[in-house]
Amino acid sequence: MKLSLSWIKDFVNIPEDMDLKKLAYDLTMSTVEVEDVEYLARRFDHMVVGVIEKIEAHPNADKLRVCKVDIGNGEIKDIVCGGINLEEGMRVAVSCPGAVVRWHGEGEPVVIKNSKLRGVESFGMICASDEIGLGDLFPASQEGEILDLSDFAVPAGTSLAEALDMDDVLLEIDNKSMTNRPDLWGHYGIAREIAALYNLELAEIKPFETDVQSDFKVEILDPDRCTRYIGVEMTGVAVKPSPYRMQNRIWKAGMRPINALVDITNYVMLATGNPTHAFDADNITDHIVVRHASEGEKLVLLNDKEIDLCSDDLVITDSEGPVALAGVMGGANSCIDGDTKDIVFESAKFMRDNIRRTSRKLNLRSDSSFRYERGIDTDSQRLGLMRALTLIYKFGYGKIARGVADVFADPQPRKKVSVPVVRIADILGITVPEEDMLSILGGLGMSPEIKDGVLTVDPPLFRDDIENANDIAEELIRMYGYDHIEDKLIGGKEQTLGGKSEEQKVEDVLKDICVGAGYSETLTYSFT
Repeated sequence: MKLSLSWIKDFVNIPEDMDLKKLAYDLTMSTVEVEDVEYLARRFDHMVVGVIEKIEAHPNADKLRVCKVDIGNGEIKDIVCGGINLEEGMRVAVSCPGAVVRWHGEGEPVVIKNSKLRGVESFGMICASDEIGLGDLFPASQEGEILDLSDFAVPAGTSLAEALDMDDVLLEIDNKSMTNRPDLWGHYGIAREIAALYNLELAEIKPFETDVQSDFKVEILDPDRCTRYIGVEMTGVAVKPSPYRMQNRIWKAGMRPINALVDITNYVMLATGNPTHAFDADNITDHIVVRHASEGEKLVLLNDKEIDLCSDDLVITDSEGPVALAGVMGGANSCIDGDTKDIVFESAKFMRDNIRRTSRKLNLRSDSSFRYERGIDTDSQRLGLMRALTLIYKFGYGKIARGVADVFADPQPRKKVSVPVVRIADILGITVPEEDMLSILGGLGMSPEIKDGVLTVDPPLFRDDIENANDIAEELIRMYGYDHIEDKLIGGKEQTLGGKSEEQKVEDVLKDICVGAGYSETLTYSFT
């Protein structure tokens, strides 16, 4: 998983002088394994925004032209280019000598040098988006198209990294290191950990408020596999490109921008870790039902693949049949397109074991299923939908038509966990000062209290993995520091005398009898 440091700073005010190597080390030692820290701007070294002042025909090539380009500081350079969309006054990405590009977005990286093209001197290169690694962020509409930066009102000579908001740091997290921590599958979760680690204030995702009364209906017929479903119908939606800042952040996290509504669902997932989905409301008949599929039912997915469903599959349906494979992928019969005017927005909690089985059985993996397979807590749905609705209203992409329906199937209150303080010391082998216990667990949102030698914590909704003394001990030592653990020899009371149990001894006798009667023992290994 890739994280943008500037995005994390939306939620926690990391000091500007923070040593990023130390940040990566501290996160690795306390929370998740940071595999790499990339200064994104370095990809765009020696690249600037240029302005084409004049375009002339190439004397020796019909498909090439000679552009006089202002690259800043009053420098006008001749650059030979074959772009099909070149215009005078156009802002373009110029790779100066020393920049690294890929010709036509393919092959090995090459270093740009001054050169002659068909007998004409050329300074650097006017680039297409895929030649500088931006093909997903600025997809070309046709072959031979040059990246047009005319919408970016920056002076000639501005570094490309600055102009495109690429002066950022990307943290690459090892996914395996947070398999048991679904609360970390988003920028907000990591920001929460950084805030606890350095005693910084965490920004709250403010609740979305509406006075629209809800008559939108949701039915959960399989509460064992869907414990919560929040749905809202919206009208007057706009299917158009999302703001560049949103596209930029989605791209930094390794995803491809598509359109405003789809981008918002991905943006919210990357921010909060909670997947959301949008249906075309005109293709939803009556109301939403969450149920297990019937044997023999079929569904055509967004990837145009038709699948055969079975009773083990959880589906989202309307009164006519399935419209989505829950937690994995939406159906083609309710997808958003350029004609969409009204949508149904969903945010739900699907049980991970069921999603994992369905995803593996059908060999379908999506960013949503990836997160659902690892478990989503019961509070993330509210957090994700609030963020989505806030963005939709902020950018004027639609408004609520029928209110928010929040169906919570048999909500179970979280139980407080109590453990003797001495038990924590027994588990860790060291004594953590009580004031440090209260500070650490308080920073993790667990409302700790120590009374009569007993530590009691109230785990927040996003930490449904905190269940016993071992869990609390782990939380304490990872934040207190593993380096506090002292080396010591195992004492006599920890040692036990080895040997087989009576049951094992009887089994050995039976095996000897069987071998003596001419049998052979085999041990077979399962492949699944």
